[in-house]
Amino acid sequence: MDFKAQQNKYTYSSRQAAPAWMDFMRIIVPYQQINHAVDIGCGGGIYTKALAELGIPLVTGVDSSAVMLEAAAENCQKEQGVQFHKGDALATGLENASCDLILERALVHHLPSLQPCFSEAYRLLRPGGTLLLQDRTPEDCLLPGSPEHIRGYFFTCFPKLAEIEISRRHTAEHVFEKLKSCGFHTLEQHTIWEVRHVHETKEKLLADLRSRLGRSILHTLRDDELEELVLYMNDCITTERDIVEKDRWTIWKAVR
Repeated sequence: MDFKAQQNKYTYSSRQAAPAWMDFMRIIVPYQQINHAVDIGCGGGIYTKALAELGIPLVTGVDSSAVMLEAAAENCQKEQGVQFHKGDALATGLENASCDLILERALVHHLPSLQPCFSEAYRLLRPGGTLLLQDRTPEDCLLPGSPEHIRGYFFTCFPKLAEIEISRRHTAEHVFEKLKSCGFHTLEQHTIWEVRHVHETKEKLLADLRSRLGRSILHTLRDDELEELVLYMNDCITTERDIVEKDRWTIWKAVR
């Protein structure tokens, strides 16, 4: 998926962070002690906005795509203390030791090498600051399909999607190894099921799939393959209303 293309501007800005994610952040992060949080790879600002809603007084969203930053600014226009900055995970352009929390959600699977990204995060954090990574491991990706975990059906229908997905995912052990090598300590690993969306009807879910909204893996399919997947999903999902779509994520917490 081309994150810099104008037609994809609102692909990652139309959702809200799930209540379970917000509750988990209140448990795992000392948010009341955080003055400045940075959301690296912020996309459309969904989680930049969520960090502000936790009560963090200053939140900076960083992304390499000017198009995504435009969508994020629109998404967060009612939030106080939110700002955006063009940069990438390896060179944010922000000052040394300038923040207390960094969130990198759905970012590291885009990076073939983790060390430059983690080194940049280490540079930005104040001593005692927290880095939160949220992504899927190969094990998260290959969970079987179910009415809740519909992503699993994608890989049953098109095994080549599973190969693509696994090729870009880092194992938990590899993430820990690279965090330690960059100087992080007090490492933790957690698993969370996050509600991606509640689809009012199956028809709306299928329309969502046809639009490839918020699922970059679907951009690897041709139009005819996408339609084949939609028909397959129609057969797999027997529920007609209120389909709760969830994804399993791994969250790593590390301290500078």
